[in-house]
Amino acid sequence: MLARRIIPCLDVAQGRVVKGVHFEALRDAGDPVEQARRYDAEGADELVFLDIAASHEGRDTTLEMVGQVADAIFIPFTVGGGLRSVDDAGAALRAGADKVAVNTAAVRDPALVRRLADSFGRQCVVAAVDVRRVVSPSNGEGWRVHITGGREPTALNGVDWIVQLEQLGAGEILLTSMDRDGTRSGYDLDLLRAVSQRVRIPVIASGGAGSLAHLVEAFDAGAHGVLAASIFHDQGCSLPQARAFLRHRGIPVRP
Repeated sequence: MLARRIIPCLDVAQGRVVKGVHFEALRDAGDPVEQARRYDAEGADELVFLDIAASHEGRDTTLEMVGQVADAIFIPFTVGGGLRSVDDAGAALRAGADKVAVNTAAVRDPALVRRLADSFGRQCVVAAVDVRRVVSPSNGEGWRVHITGGREPTALNGVDWIVQLEQLGAGEILLTSMDRDGTRSGYDLDLLRAVSQRVRIPVIASGGAGSLAHLVEAFDAGAHGVLAASIFHDQGCSLPQARAFLRHRGIPVRP
């Protein structure tokens, strides 16, 4: 069985790591390079760097900061935020990223996902999807896709959109529950099950991790990786502790 991944996330705005609740009320959580170096030293499987204001502000990802983080670590590194073209993705990869994540740009131009997969290989293409729960009188409960850092709702059904992203060539899905983001109340397990039953590519759970038990729940619900910020940023637990906890509960993790 493939080892499951523990992935700290650096949400970056104005050159600093930030953390909020439901994508709002952001607070400072440290220096990106220092945080990245610590996670690398503690044995993170990967690191995700998201320039969370880039799409909303209509600007490119801060490549200088990407380069500084890349120089400080030796683990796989995914970069997202403000990537709108193959050229943008190529620049991020040249700056040190191993994978690129697209969200808003993919919704506005779904063919971009295919172009990225054709240019760099689908293993380099992460489709980031931010969703909120909705209840429709006609369709019942589901999840609606949001873009521009969660500010703009779309008409897209989250599960259906993820199926389409796999068909377009995405190599994995970074799936964030906006309802759970920053709450530390646990991942949206219904969402994870619904998505993991529909696609064959890896799904990374994001939004809601507040304890090590929540990581186990996400893996049991079908996640291949767990993204976490608050529990690691605030040093409530360390990555070695998380790895030992998961191994003790039968989750296959990297030694």
